[in-house]
Amino acid sequence: MLHGQTDLNTLGADIRALRKARGLTLAELAQTLGRSVGWLSQVERDMSEPGINDLRDLARALDVSISSLFGSGPAPADEAGYVVRKNSRRPIGSREAGLVEELLSPDLTDDFEMLHSTFEPGAKLNPAVSRPTQEVGYILSGQLKLWIGDADYLLAPGDSFRIKGEFFRWENPTDKPCQVIWVIAPPVY
Repeated sequence: MLHGQTDLNTLGADIRALRKARGLTLAELAQTLGRSVGWLSQVERDMSEPGINDLRDLARALDVSISSLFGSGPAPADEAGYVVRKNSRRPIGSREAGLVEELLSPDLTDDFEMLHSTFEPGAKLNPAVSRPTQEVGYILSGQLKLWIGDADYLLAPGDSFRIKGEFFRWENPTDKPCQVIWVIAPPVY
């Protein structure tokens, strides 16, 4: 494990999945990083261990937080790739104040990713964003105001939603956290 924190069994695969989700070739990402295609290929195949500065550069180039490239430690061998324990979830940074996200999927190598999102009171995403994804969410607790295109919705526990590449934004208009299970395809974090 890199510096005692990174689970290299999934790091390379996660980097490859993030690169592909952004439509980047090995050559394009390597050029952005100022590294060789061979080096990046070895990192993606877990044959080379990137240093902390490399991880910072990768996170910046892939527009993710550096914490999303770190795991909470390896899972037991019989659970790796199948089970994510509550205390071993990987934080996923969206860079939005008031939003805490954790990866529920074992890694980013599937056709989708599943997140546990907590929207703190008053948190909001503004202006609206659009991603080349399909996304669904399920409200566990609290309330979330969601704008999709020109429509707006106030969602409560038990409600669900779908976004298919449209512009969207959100806000927690209450004084209580809102918890949402969010599934995104393809993975963007």
